[in-house]
Amino acid sequence: MEQRTFAADICVGAVGLGCAGMSGAYGRSADEQSIATLRNALDAWITFIDTADHYGMGHNETLIGQALRPADRDRAVVSVKFGALFGVDGSVRGIGLSEVGAETIRRAHAVHPITDVQIEYSLFSRGVEDEILPTCRELGIGVTAYGVLAQGMLTGTWRPSAGDARHRGHLPRFAAGNIETNLALVERLREVATSRSATVAQLAIAWVLAQGRVHQDIVALVGASRPHSVTEAVDAVGLRLTEDDLDAIEQAVPRGAVAGERYAPALLALLDSERTGGRH
Repeated sequence: MEQRTFAADICVGAVGLGCAGMSGAYGRSADEQSIATLRNALDAWITFIDTADHYGMGHNETLIGQALRPADRDRAVVSVKFGALFGVDGSVRGIGLSEVGAETIRRAHAVHPITDVQIEYSLFSRGVEDEILPTCRELGIGVTAYGVLAQGMLTGTWRPSAGDARHRGHLPRFAAGNIETNLALVERLREVATSRSATVAQLAIAWVLAQGRVHQDIVALVGASRPHSVTEAVDAVGLRLTEDDLDAIEQAVPRGAVAGERYAPALLALLDSERTGGRH
């Protein structure tokens, strides 16, 4: 597995595992299947495990604890977003921030070195390229990119279903009038992916990894609750995109071509990253 090194000498695989889906974020999931997914990821040297205290109101952290075997504990790096639940104490190796803008990153880093910033970054969400990513690179801070598959749209297999009204219905990019435009962009990406004998998901993951390959500073978080999804993500690491590939991807999905904001206006207004230079 290709590696990334964050501040505080934290070394992790270039692809990380997002675990929100294991605790009901996108519908019901089975603990046994989730544990198998976690162990499959660790066996494939996906060593960055992303969770939060509010994923399942503590369920997710407990699940990860059950999945970790004695041999995993020295190599696994568990990233825990906290603050939604109170009264939780613990020790940390590095401090990270989530969904913050460039100004906040600078102010926080001046108080205590920041290890990484978790931010949405994908072919469909590129606002971080303006200020946030350059600021992190200037300060030597790693970037954990979540949403690399755009809440499932960039898997290339997503189709509307009855459950989407609950789990994705509030996202503007999945709304009627926007979804048609965005799925058409996915089909344009499929042509590029097919030319490389890859899936759309692998192409989307490989694109994010390519943005951090020179600086070795971006980890692509891939949400998964089934073991086969891990295999697809691992294979994406070996998909090295050429300049011609990157040009073709840019032509297929130019920045700004996506229809709709990533979240509803009320939620965007709460995000520091959107107020200080993380638009679209």
